[in-house]
Amino acid sequence: MNVIRFMLQNRTQVVELTLEHLGLVGLSTVFAMAIGIPLGLLIAHRPRFNKPVLTAANIIQTIPSLALFGFLLPVPWLGDRSDRLAILALTLYALLPIIRNTYTGIRGVDPAVVEAGRGMGLTESQLLFQVELPLAVSVILSGIRIAVVISVGLATIAAAIGAGGLGEFIFRGLAMVDDRVILAGAIPAALLALIADFGVGWLEKRLAAG
Repeated sequence: MNVIRFMLQNRTQVVELTLEHLGLVGLSTVFAMAIGIPLGLLIAHRPRFNKPVLTAANIIQTIPSLALFGFLLPVPWLGDRSDRLAILALTLYALLPIIRNTYTGIRGVDPAVVEAGRGMGLTESQLLFQVELPLAVSVILSGIRIAVVISVGLATIAAAIGAGGLGEFIFRGLAMVDDRVILAGAIPAALLALIADFGVGWLEKRLAAG
């Protein structure tokens, strides 16, 4: 196939752009977890914050990706570096599934188990780390899996602002009206999404079975 030949001829660039893509997705997912999991825990234990947090995360999801990049461009420090801007945008898009699944996982823990922990003298932090999080971890991982798959797809748009990644091939191919170049970006991106979905899904099932 022509696309395979093209990818082999340009394998160095394919690898470089794939690594850039992985960097954008990996960093944004780590930041989204660092923000989203604590927010999910907060709204699970403080229901009054539920509506504003989830509403804000839902609103972010409704903003078209290119429009969000445009809104963030004038922000000091961020707008100077396209990769920073792309990572922030991807982080914002990844928040909703992580927050929602963390909330769902914690709220799904059997209250009787929590009360039994309290009866054994566990503090609130011990209950969280020794009871609630271990029981909710598979549900939280499900949210992370969704977030990663979303980020892999959205990271292709980051090339529009010069942040690199596999979207470089896609936008170049569109400009050249060349299917080979488009597929050279689209195929690795799709494979990354499938690998991430399978890998995190496997971990989720292992933890649930354990």
